[in-house]
Amino acid sequence: FMRPVFLFLALVVASTALRAAGPEFVRVWPGWRPAESFDRISEYFDGQENTGKNSVLRTQPASRAGYYFLVRLKKGTTAPEGSKFVLTVIGPDAPEPKVFTFPVTGAPPRVFELGLTGSDWPNRETHPVAGKLELLSAEGASLAETQSFLWAMPAK
Repeated sequence: FMRPVFLFLALVVASTALRAAGPEFVRVWPGWRPAESFDRISEYFDGQENTGKNSVLRTQPASRAGYYFLVRLKKGTTAPEGSKFVLTVIGPDAPEPKVFTFPVTGAPPRVFELGLTGSDWPNRETHPVAGKLELLSAEGASLAETQSFLWAMPAK
């Protein structure tokens, strides 16, 4: 009798430990950022954008101004090489969700700035109605996920 209970408890502990080892969203802060907020003094000397310790990923890399989702991962975790963020957003202009994909390349940090820039976001006064953010492995498995309150609401 004790062996099955012990085996079950061992499996629960092992599965919890495996889940805890993966990336986890601590916070996601959405908001408009003007192009000037990315300016750094070093850029005036070498012409290269300096993003510090953050990874800045944009839908249109030539445009800096846009609506950004600042994503912070749990300490001790990061997005694996080859993974991707998939951001699904419903704007106030149309009920159909728009999907944006941001591939993770290089040595990823714990903080990502996912920007809907250029023609992908209308202006600073526009805010999303609902949204969902997923981090998918290179194979497409879900590593982390979060969604807004309205995203979870059932359709009427």
